[in-house]
Amino acid sequence: MTQVEGIDRQLISEEDIRTRIKELANQISEDFEGETVILVGLLKGSVVFLADLAREITVPCHMDFMSVTSYGNDTESSGEVRFLKDLDEDINGKNVIIVEDIIDTGYTLREVVKVLGARSPKTINICTLLNKVSRRLVDIPVTYNGFDIPDEFVVGFGLDYAQKYRNLKYVGVLKITEE
Repeated sequence: MTQVEGIDRQLISEEDIRTRIKELANQISEDFEGETVILVGLLKGSVVFLADLAREITVPCHMDFMSVTSYGNDTESSGEVRFLKDLDEDINGKNVIIVEDIIDTGYTLREVVKVLGARSPKTINICTLLNKVSRRLVDIPVTYNGFDIPDEFVVGFGLDYAQKYRNLKYVGVLKITEE
């Protein structure tokens, strides 16, 4: 039986996260100079990252959200992607940046890109705070990457385990024991 015992250790500090967000926002602002972008946050994990990122971007940006899940309350993705909330804004002919808290296997994001791509946006790019390259099972082109991380279950800065730990100001590794 799997048991969660709290935070094992800090993986990425608040200071490092803030610095990297500013760098990502600068790159986005340069890439879309003179244009508007729509930041599409994948709920709920991306909210903290998206809010901080949006405040640092200097080009006009809109925000919209989708709710997509493949985890439930487990530490492993089920592989089944469910869309719980769709966009409110029309993205036809617009620059879309999907903002994700973490990319793991890539299955969820592949489905989101497929759904949004069918709506004829001008561009679709992906911005993620955390990237678990070693877990990737499908090819996902990440344009704006915060941090590559090892294959550990992480929480904080919007990421959760069973809706807990989202409010941590850093990214930490969850302490999990097998009985």
